[in-house]
Amino acid sequence: MDERQETPNGAAHRAPLRRDAERNRERIIAAACQLYAEHGLGVGFNEVAHRAGVGVGTVYRRFADRRELLQAALAEPLQELYAVARAAAATPRAWDGLTLLVTGVTDLLVENIGLRDAALGGYEDLVPQVTGGIPELLDGLFERAREQGDVREGVDGHDVLVMLWMVTELAKHAADVRPDAYRRYTTALLDGLRASSSRAPLPDPLHDDEVAAISRRWADASSRARTP
Repeated sequence: MDERQETPNGAAHRAPLRRDAERNRERIIAAACQLYAEHGLGVGFNEVAHRAGVGVGTVYRRFADRRELLQAALAEPLQELYAVARAAAATPRAWDGLTLLVTGVTDLLVENIGLRDAALGGYEDLVPQVTGGIPELLDGLFERAREQGDVREGVDGHDVLVMLWMVTELAKHAADVRPDAYRRYTTALLDGLRASSSRAPLPDPLHDDEVAAISRRWADASSRARTP
């Protein structure tokens, strides 16, 4: 039974769910959260239904499509991501903010592959406002860090995005061997952004469209890896 009803002006809205239906919805969201975190965004409704202990028809009744389930499952992880970003923006010294942002976000993305793919992979079509203004915040941190003399010439937010892909991908492959290995390389890569008179000049930076294309391919590859 579809709980959507017509309002007096003709607009559809979702009627309050029965208690058992609401419990099913919560179980589906919890299952989706777990599966996306473990395997990325390539998880299908059948897998979610199996993990939640419900029939796949129940998943389709509660969620019209993949987009609706993704938004529900990623809502809380995204809030955690935004909280780290807000704390980073509030630091008096921009370099401290960059360090907090990169290390804090890396930890969150390592724990949740689906969050990583959504946040870095250009999935705004599925999860609107997925980045929550973080790119603008990052640009502001770099601008302040340049004024304060703390970052090397030529680095920008695109470099951080690629760094996050690199260290989170390492974390996936090192999880069973050395779960914290990614932190060593996060530190090393961050140090490479810092100003120093002995630094060699950087090659040309990536353009917006190049970063977007690389990120989407990386996220798509992560999702395809889930397909048998």
